[in-house]
Amino acid sequence: MNVIVTGGSGALGSAVVDAFLDEGHFVMAVGRQETAKERPSGRLHWTNYDLTTPEGATQLIEQAIREIGGYDAIIHTVGGFAGGQTVAAVRNDIWDKMMSLNLYSAFYLFRAALPRLLDRRYGRLLAIGTRTALQPAPGLSAYTVSKAGLHALVATLALELKGTGVTANLVIPSVIDTAANRAAMPEADFGKWVQPRSIANLLVWLASEQAGDVNGAAIPVYGGA
Repeated sequence: MNVIVTGGSGALGSAVVDAFLDEGHFVMAVGRQETAKERPSGRLHWTNYDLTTPEGATQLIEQAIREIGGYDAIIHTVGGFAGGQTVAAVRNDIWDKMMSLNLYSAFYLFRAALPRLLDRRYGRLLAIGTRTALQPAPGLSAYTVSKAGLHALVATLALELKGTGVTANLVIPSVIDTAANRAAMPEADFGKWVQPRSIANLLVWLASEQAGDVNGAAIPVYGGA
């Protein structure tokens, strides 16, 4: 299987790349290769595009077709977080950044990928949501709304893709156990957080042929929270 993993140099994306490589798949990872760990595999291709633009998404899809012969699954882990902003106080630049990272990037990428998947009548579109989109908290306005938009995008895609052989699903983690989150919340109980590899293993299954009957799912992965 050929897969595209966005955010491949991030904490979650890196675990996703490893999980697919471990299962013998070919991976085109989108991210900053200079910050990613070394992986001695001829099945891994690195690239980097600005997926918050339609041009970047289209160029990524074109490169995947040229270099790895196409793609069977898109695993979109790109996202960003900004807190401490109420609706009344949030700055325009913060609002726009959250929409671009968490919603527009998924929209541009999935839209660019769909024609080939629909022609083949097979494919998997997977994205990472957030528990906060289901249970909003004050002070997280831009982040919450942008992720809620992502949830709605995936749900809409699933309805539109019924009977096409292409599925769209969402994984919804609680707090992920990453170095950045530990630094930001040093007093938290890390044992209740979700391990990146747990999410990655679920994504590998959702991308497989065996998951063909799963479409429009929003799967919670909350750990001990």
